[in-house]
Amino acid sequence: MADIEHVVVLMLENRSFDSMLGRLYPDDPDYRGLTLNEYNKFGNSGFGVWNNTGMTPATACMPDPDPGEGFTDMNFQLFGASGRSDNIPPTMCGFAENYVTKAKGAASAVMHYFTPEQVPMISTLAKAFGVSDCWHASAPCQTWPNRFFAHTGTSLGYVDNKTFPIPFSAPSIFSRLEDCGKDWRVYFHDMPQSMLLRDVWSLATSHYRFFSQFLADASQAALPSYSFIEPGYFIDLFDNFMPNDEHPPHNVVHGEKLIADVYNAVRNSKCWKSTLLIITYDEHGGCYDHVPPPPAVPPDSNVSEPDNFSFNTYGVRVPAVLVSPYIPPGSKIRPPTNADDSVTPFDHTSIIKTLRELFDLGDKLTERDEAAPSLVGALSLAAPNNDGPLNISPSLVQASPALLSARAAAAPNGMQDSLANAAANLPLSAPPSGDAIQAAVTPTSAGYQTVALAAAGATARTNLFLGVSPQKS
Repeated sequence: MADIEHVVVLMLENRSFDSMLGRLYPDDPDYRGLTLNEYNKFGNSGFGVWNNTGMTPATACMPDPDPGEGFTDMNFQLFGASGRSDNIPPTMCGFAENYVTKAKGAASAVMHYFTPEQVPMISTLAKAFGVSDCWHASAPCQTWPNRFFAHTGTSLGYVDNKTFPIPFSAPSIFSRLEDCGKDWRVYFHDMPQSMLLRDVWSLATSHYRFFSQFLADASQAALPSYSFIEPGYFIDLFDNFMPNDEHPPHNVVHGEKLIADVYNAVRNSKCWKSTLLIITYDEHGGCYDHVPPPPAVPPDSNVSEPDNFSFNTYGVRVPAVLVSPYIPPGSKIRPPTNADDSVTPFDHTSIIKTLRELFDLGDKLTERDEAAPSLVGALSLAAPNNDGPLNISPSLVQASPALLSARAAAAPNGMQDSLANAAANLPLSAPPSGDAIQAAVTPTSAGYQTVALAAAGATARTNLFLGVSPQKS
């Protein structure tokens, strides 16, 4: 097994594999990307996948407005207007129609894809190290269920952000690391969604740090065994900061800069030779992908009501790039074939499986991470000899005052709204022990009408809970 002492995960927001990396290897028939023959029908028209050259701010923010990303919308996208059926496989036929009917946008917008020249940071790393064209979101659900799958291996039957009780009670990989004597940190920008886990509340003040601390820890060779990086979900007018999570219609160039910042910090750290960096996205966010999600092992016995969904299928494919000096350049990283010739794809619980193997963390958290393929096999070089580029240089994009003001005055998107509502239910300080944690509550609306107000409320309560001064980087 490769000598990996540090695993770093950067999880961005709401982009499909095809939309970001579908044309990474356009001339390789073995690569499961876009052939440019993919399309959706809506009414009497067909809407094919397409790209526009250049990278204007409008292009970088596509699709705009934000596609539907709830459980009902996703099943519309996968199966068409008739919705989910356990008797037929997904046809991936409903993206364009759902976008018009739900988001009221032009059908073509959700079929757009970026070229490697338009998203050079993630594309450069995918080619210099490895990309997986077989990584699916853990379930056809919104952000929170998929992020909780990454941390706990389950969403306990919840499919949409607004329905989750706070704090979320499933045992997490963070507490498993803690119990096994392995250090970990979550690095964040404004409000970390992972802080809604019950078993991190009494540990939060010592394990949650602003993203600037990640850069410092990398430079000082002080990275923990496991680093989980959360992007900035909100705008900050005072710091001239635009969200870098890539959640439509947020500008993907800001996310590209975050990718570059993370990679450059890791690559130039003395920890580099023993680090695995995983860059992925929580779910597809309504952006088109042509590969149907396969069946999945349910994580537990929880069933979503009233949807009667048992989490027996994966969600849509998402981008996944693996970076390590143990990964050969140009790798196409795929899970092994099972004994019955089937293939279990990577999903977010593969992160848990990999951590368990690398750090000897013991038994499964759920049936899903037990079934998940590990990423250890991708670390196939006998020695850490692939150093890749020393630095990657992102575009320097500054948001105009007019755009900042417009985004700040807009209504919060689903992720921003749910985070702000959850933040309002955080205690005024982190409890000193698990025994002092309050009973779970389902957050009600905090009533924030604009992104600026939601950002102010969410970050203020987060800083109060953690006992820190406001900071942005």
